[in-house]
Amino acid sequence: MNETSPATLPAQTGGQPALRISNLQKHFGGVIAVKSFDLEVAAGEIVALVGDNGAGKSTLVKMISGLYQPTGGEIFLGGEPVSFRDASDARAKGVEVVYQDLALVEDQPVYMNMFLGRELVKGPLRLLDRKEMARQTQALVDSLDVRIPSSKATIRDLSGGQRQGIAICRATHWASSLVLMDEPTAALGVAETAKVESLIMRLRERGAAVLIVSHNMDQVFRLADRVAVLRRGTQVGVKRLADTSHNELVSMITGLA
Repeated sequence: MNETSPATLPAQTGGQPALRISNLQKHFGGVIAVKSFDLEVAAGEIVALVGDNGAGKSTLVKMISGLYQPTGGEIFLGGEPVSFRDASDARAKGVEVVYQDLALVEDQPVYMNMFLGRELVKGPLRLLDRKEMARQTQALVDSLDVRIPSSKATIRDLSGGQRQGIAICRATHWASSLVLMDEPTAALGVAETAKVESLIMRLRERGAAVLIVSHNMDQVFRLADRVAVLRRGTQVGVKRLADTSHNELVSMITGLA
C-alpha cells in the first residue's frame, strides 16, 4: 500500500493526531465492507476520502461517528482509544457529522436547529432560553461568514447553500475532536458549493480536524491536504495532494494504477 510514512505526517497537537484509526474493519455477515483501514488526521488538517460507489467510504464514516460498530480495529481521539455505543455517544466525545441530507428540522428556526437535542434552559422551570440560543447562533454564523437573514429565520426559507452552512456551523459549534463530512456539496450548485468550500477552509483555519468524503476530484484538490483512496473496501493508499495528480488518483480509484 502506498501509504504516507509517519515521518511525513502533518504536525499534531500535543504530539497526538486528532483522529487515528488503526486496522479498522467492517463485515456484514459474509460481506466485507471495509477490509482494513489506517489513517491519521491532525488538528488543522483536511483529509479527503475518495473511491467509487460501494468502496466503503460511507461505512467508514459511520464507524467513526458511532452509527456502526467496527468488526475489528481501533479508533483513537487525541491519542485516547474510544468505543462508541451509538452516534450520540460519539457526539458526546466531540465528533460531529455533516451529511448531504443535512438532518435539519425545516419548520424550526436556525437557532433551534443549532441546539437540537442540546437546548439551553433557564430558571427553576427550565424553560427554553430562546434569546441566548439565538444570540450564540448569530455570533457563530457571523464569525464563519454564513449569510442568513437572522438566526431566527426558519430553515425552510433558506437556500440549499445556507442550510449546508448552518449544518457546518452546528458541527463546528459542538465538535471538540473532529468534523466528518459526507458529500456536503453534492446537492448544491456552483456558487453555493464555492461558499460552502470557503466555510470548510475556515474550519481548518480554526484548527478543526476534517475528514471529507467527496466524489468531486476538483474539490478534493481545492480543499484537502491529503487524500485516502478506497477501492472495494480495501485501502489503496494515502497521498499528499501536492505530490499527486488527478490521473494518478483516478488510476488508484479504478485499479488501473
